[in-house]
Amino acid sequence: MILTLAMLLDAWLGEPDWLWRRFPHPAVTMGRGVAGLDARLNRGAMRRARGVAAILLLVAGAALAGLTITAIPDLGLLEIAFAAILLAHRSLVDHVRAVARALRASPEAGREAVSRIVGRDTRDMDAAQIARAAIESAAENLSDGVIAPIFWYMIAGLPGMMVYKVVNTADSMIGYRTPRHEAFGWAAARLDDVMNWMPARLTALVLLASHGALHHLSRVPGDARRHRSPNAGWPEAALAPILGLALAGPRSYDGRMQDFPWVNAGGRRTTNSADIDAACAALWRAWGLALIVVAVLGLVGHLA
Repeated sequence: MILTLAMLLDAWLGEPDWLWRRFPHPAVTMGRGVAGLDARLNRGAMRRARGVAAILLLVAGAALAGLTITAIPDLGLLEIAFAAILLAHRSLVDHVRAVARALRASPEAGREAVSRIVGRDTRDMDAAQIARAAIESAAENLSDGVIAPIFWYMIAGLPGMMVYKVVNTADSMIGYRTPRHEAFGWAAARLDDVMNWMPARLTALVLLASHGALHHLSRVPGDARRHRSPNAGWPEAALAPILGLALAGPRSYDGRMQDFPWVNAGGRRTTNSADIDAACAALWRAWGLALIVVAVLGLVGHLA
């Protein structure tokens, strides 16, 4: 019941500016913790071991915070609020839709909007590349920001959700193969891969099932393996045939064009703002199916 209410609360309120202008968002607090450990521990010798120690401290802190919140006798209201905050469906859709609105205004506005949600180079993107980047971000973040937190809540309650979020935050900050972070961020990146392994595949299943498109399921693993990420390819490989699009493909990072393979290579490559809108609608359909599953499982657990 708590998770069901949290999903509904997130869908209703999203990320209210009035709240986060007054209080630090939990994800911001987690980010500060990651940055602090990076500054203090990422130096000298044995950086991989130091990175392992850092992620263990972050996991322990997140689990303790989750246990503390669930122990407060308030009928679960605080737990519902925290779970809703740690979900990101409404804000995901809002950010992706903002790219569609900007792209309809001009390519320049579209590039500015999409630069806020992707890590690739955006300066020279054309309209199709802008739309494709937004859709890929939508698919990946449906897994990372929605299905994975739901999955870990169902496995280990609010502590499990908070542990997942701090690991995912750490991966987004230090889990890169750069001279500074390749060793120190190794543990964060590998643990994030492990914790996202099942949610990524469940996300693909939820996307296909919510669109009556399970006949595409047999092709998803092959397309997912073409993606550079062991997990992100799964939701992209599911969303691509639903929309009839080719996703992934060549893109630029740090000024260098990289020839990544296409996912659903036979799909349409001339993406536009209408395709972004269609992707947002697909996210809501997947969310709706996830809500039904969570509610039914919650009811079964309550009656058992």
